[in-house]
Amino acid sequence: MPPDGARIRLAGGRASLLPALPTPKGWITASFSVLSPGTEKRHLAATVMGRDKASGYMTIGGEETLGWRLAPVPHGAPFHPQGKGTLSAPAGTPVRIAALGRFQLMAALGLTHLSGARDLTGALVIGSGPVALGCALELQRRGAVGIRVLTRRPNAAIAQAPGVQCVREVTPQSVPLAIYATGSPQGTAELVRTGGTLGVLGTPDGHDVIPTLSIHRRALTVVGMHELADHHPRRYQATYTEVVTWLCGQVTPRQLDTWCRIVPGHLAPSVFASLAGPDRPEEPVIIFSWEA
Repeated sequence: MPPDGARIRLAGGRASLLPALPTPKGWITASFSVLSPGTEKRHLAATVMGRDKASGYMTIGGEETLGWRLAPVPHGAPFHPQGKGTLSAPAGTPVRIAALGRFQLMAALGLTHLSGARDLTGALVIGSGPVALGCALELQRRGAVGIRVLTRRPNAAIAQAPGVQCVREVTPQSVPLAIYATGSPQGTAELVRTGGTLGVLGTPDGHDVIPTLSIHRRALTVVGMHELADHHPRRYQATYTEVVTWLCGQVTPRQLDTWCRIVPGHLAPSVFASLAGPDRPEEPVIIFSWEA
């Protein structure tokens, strides 16, 4: 059994459940953990021919009344309250908003890498998963108008985000800012107009190719938007507090029901098995419950 306390192990392209380990004195017992579908699919594929590994990097513990704690540890693992990268949600924040805010934090920090006071009007978000949803919400928080989401999913839940229009195709070289938040960025640069910006928020698989000649000739700006680039712990926490506070005042119960689903932890293997198929959950944010 791995010593990290992970409740989910990836091996041979499949996820399996592990028993809980005792929580060390002074540590926090996991109550929930959050699925990151793109990352998990990539890690699952790597274990087909590669080594087994623990799964997950967003685990939640503590109490809602005191403020949930979120730690970058595997699914369901106990964690130290002062561990590196641990975040605190404001007291009283519902767990679904705490989880949703974690994805919005990625976009909030990523957007800081865009140069100057760039106009976000007409921004295009590519994808409809949790990272894309967090990005659309953060663009809205920053006052962007005319936000479009490029997705092939019918009736995508992200369409419930205020001010968002879901589209299936976009005219080439028409978008001032395109933020890719899923899968491969292949073809994304061709959607950006001359002098525009391509933001890379989703994690590429490492083998993607972008058209550097077209980027050069059309004076495009390509911006990496990883949340931990130029990382400052105080800003990390402060930004998370800002986005969660905003979500608490903006998101309706109906939207939360559309975007977030809490799944008993023992069902995690079946959720993992569905990620690459048509039976994957419709809700972008999947939260595993490890509460007894």
